[in-house]
Amino acid sequence: MRTGLLTFVMWLVWAGMAVAQTVDDDVRTYFAAATIDERAAARDRLESAANEGNDLAAFVAGTAMFFDAVQGFGTELARHGFESPSSFMVPLFRLPVPENTAPEPLDYVKFRKIFEDFEARLAASSVRMGSVSETAEIAIDVDFANFGLDLNGDGAISKQESVAAIIQAIQPGGRRNSDPPDSMSFRFDRADGYWLQGYANFLMAALDFWLAHDFEQAFNESFHMFFPRAALPLQDDLVPDFEDDRDAGILLSEWKLIDFVSLIHLTNWEVAHPDRRADTRRHLLQMIALSRKNWQAILAETDNEREWLPGPHQPGVNLLTGLEVGDAQVKGWHDALQVAEDLLNGDKLLAHFRFFGKGFNIQRFFDEPQRFDFVMTLTGPGAVPYMEAGEIVSQREWREVTRQFGRGGFTPFAIWFN
Repeated sequence: MRTGLLTFVMWLVWAGMAVAQTVDDDVRTYFAAATIDERAAARDRLESAANEGNDLAAFVAGTAMFFDAVQGFGTELARHGFESPSSFMVPLFRLPVPENTAPEPLDYVKFRKIFEDFEARLAASSVRMGSVSETAEIAIDVDFANFGLDLNGDGAISKQESVAAIIQAIQPGGRRNSDPPDSMSFRFDRADGYWLQGYANFLMAALDFWLAHDFEQAFNESFHMFFPRAALPLQDDLVPDFEDDRDAGILLSEWKLIDFVSLIHLTNWEVAHPDRRADTRRHLLQMIALSRKNWQAILAETDNEREWLPGPHQPGVNLLTGLEVGDAQVKGWHDALQVAEDLLNGDKLLAHFRFFGKGFNIQRFFDEPQRFDFVMTLTGPGAVPYMEAGEIVSQREWREVTRQFGRGGFTPFAIWFN
């Protein structure tokens, strides 16, 4: 009897070790795969192990779902001949998708479907990453120079499609088709899962805000600057016959700049789905909560090995951003999170230069949606329904928060920290 019990226990130990080894192998396969089919097979096996409660598998499966969502979004844009504006003013459209000389036609309904599918896949990714235990021990080596996204849909992953090359292209001043680095290796841990889940919520917030509205006129009359060969209504009239500025940003292309002015003017949208506008605020609050969890986990770390997002106790200039994190930046970030949360919850109001003694209630803007007119909200008339008396976040208060980030400024850290 004792021998039988011992045998059973040893079998359980062996089985657990075998499963762990299989998951480790699938993790390595996923991040080193040269083809989409090979990577998809590893992802499916990881998803199966995640369903059985394996935290490492769930972590990587959630990560895979995030990258699959971005990849799917990129391939759909490429299908219709998308040309990136390379501008911080339209962050969802900075993905450096490959050129397509024979794009498929695109219309407003198809475009909304692209956004809806992207948002749904990000939501699934967030749920999967949220299933990972907070106490899970995670350590994954990822070389972004050898892990990429199949943006042209050919089933293979080229060097120019590596995450390192994509990051290089979307950074300020970056250019597509530049030689990517030979190596950009990081070790991802549990803290980085919160970071990625937070970014998923940030993207979902942006997508839900667009999808909350009817922006068909804006699409029909200005989006040919993004899809100049996709048979949009004004293509024949407004897109130049000879275009030699595909890689130029909006500010460096005269016709795209003019169309961007049209887009700003046409951002006067009726609310079509008020629940999505409320979801925008919910996603932003979730992003804030995840950022706090991220920093709690970072500050509890005792190692310092190729950190994606290091704490002050993990010195060194980051390979990706060229920035170094100190106590001042961490404090400043937590202060910024608190200000953002207070504004989103309506506990504090946003200052508006046209009004004195009243502030803009962001919580009501999302939860009590009215027609969104960007210019009129900026100049005052569109803000009137949301102005009220209360505690206002002043410019001075915000400057006190942002000055903690030093000469580099708040924005580069904000993009990195999420």
